[in-house]
Amino acid sequence: MLDEMDVKILRILQQDCTRAVAEIGKEVGLSTTPCWRRIQKLEELGVIRRRVAVLDAQKVNAGVTVFVSIKTDQHTLDWLERFHKAVVDFPEVAEFYRMSGEVDYLLRVVVRDIAAYDAFYKKLISRIDISKVSSAFAMEQIKYTTALPLEFAVEKKA
Repeated sequence: MLDEMDVKILRILQQDCTRAVAEIGKEVGLSTTPCWRRIQKLEELGVIRRRVAVLDAQKVNAGVTVFVSIKTDQHTLDWLERFHKAVVDFPEVAEFYRMSGEVDYLLRVVVRDIAAYDAFYKKLISRIDISKVSSAFAMEQIKYTTALPLEFAVEKKA
């Protein structure tokens, strides 16, 4: 279970994981060694899965985001495994979810332009049978964050 100190550290790391441990410790009220131990423990527990650089999509020529809704009539384990394997191989797929409700799967696909999305779409449907695909192109990104809300991380005592 996480405590308030862990949450303070995680808030900082979600904003900038390159900050020095001593600087993080000072901000949260810990010396360097106890702060480093907490960070290591959070990594060992899998709370911190990895540390990455967040890139500017426009500057790496991947500025078009497409939300792809997929419906299927096939609900066998074999199809599911083949579909998952086909989708995870595409570097254009930034996120991939199995959904409840009207849509079976939702993908967030990132490409350079509509022609690149069309090429992605053709490769996808050549690998697996899909009943219905619906694509929605994002016109403007209003909010984007990789930071998770941490209000739920510490269990409140009754």
